[in-house]
Amino acid sequence: MNHLRFLRYVDEVARCGSIRQAAERLHVAASAVNRRVQDIEEELGTPLFERLPRGMRLTAAGELFVRYIRDRASHMEQVRSQIEELQGLRRGTVRIVASQALAPAFLPDALAAFRPSHPLVAFQVHIGDHLNALERLRSFEADLALVFNLAPEGDVEVMAEVEQRLMCLMHKRHPLAAREGGLRLRECAEYPVVLPNPDIGGRQLLDRFLLRSSVKLRPTVESNSFEFLRGCLYNDNALSFQIAIGAITDREEIVAKEIEDRGFPRGRLVLACLRSRQLPVMAHAFARYLLRSMGAAAGG
Repeated sequence: MNHLRFLRYVDEVARCGSIRQAAERLHVAASAVNRRVQDIEEELGTPLFERLPRGMRLTAAGELFVRYIRDRASHMEQVRSQIEELQGLRRGTVRIVASQALAPAFLPDALAAFRPSHPLVAFQVHIGDHLNALERLRSFEADLALVFNLAPEGDVEVMAEVEQRLMCLMHKRHPLAAREGGLRLRECAEYPVVLPNPDIGGRQLLDRFLLRSSVKLRPTVESNSFEFLRGCLYNDNALSFQIAIGAITDREEIVAKEIEDRGFPRGRLVLACLRSRQLPVMAHAFARYLLRSMGAAAGG
């Protein structure tokens, strides 16, 4: 299907913004990519790209054509998946974008539980926030998004959502770890606090609550890496906050406690896909599995 390969050349140039970088990613000569792009532009009778001193930028016609390419590639993947399903192969690739909180435990466990009944399925997992999730769904780089506090969008279908509490995390040696029951936020303010960056969903929930509270938490460390923040919990009696489904990550080492302050925030873990897109068979099967897993974790 050479015509599909040539269409991919256009798509890759659009993603890279450069003939040379697209050629490197496609493992072909830059001249071949340029020639195929020009052939398609000649056939369509309009430029698809603006040739700039530092790269290539899609024209309005190019944006329409790239959308067509990605939609066609998605349909081809769906047909291929259905053919393999008919042949009993049950193979395919599931591409998912997920929140950081799911990376240490929930998502790896879900993949491991799904694979025994679908051993030929491969997964491509990208960790990102809600804005990144929308971008990857719309560019057909992801089949599914499983992210925290995804905002409603007309072209995105919410398949499921579960409420998630914001939990306080600490090492098991922390003085508050042995306390029975939950904690008051005022107790947490007595210890060093390490927090995600302000653009991360859980942090935004916490900051909005603190605006209405007399308690002040002044982070000693901020980071965009949840793994790094978990590492900080091993020192200085530090505390952090994370949604419940991602709170227990180091099994026996990290303790998660509820905050008992009235109105302490809750958010939504959302499973979503692009509304206009028919999912590949295996992506649909994994989505069904996630629906069950999310239901089981809803009380987490």
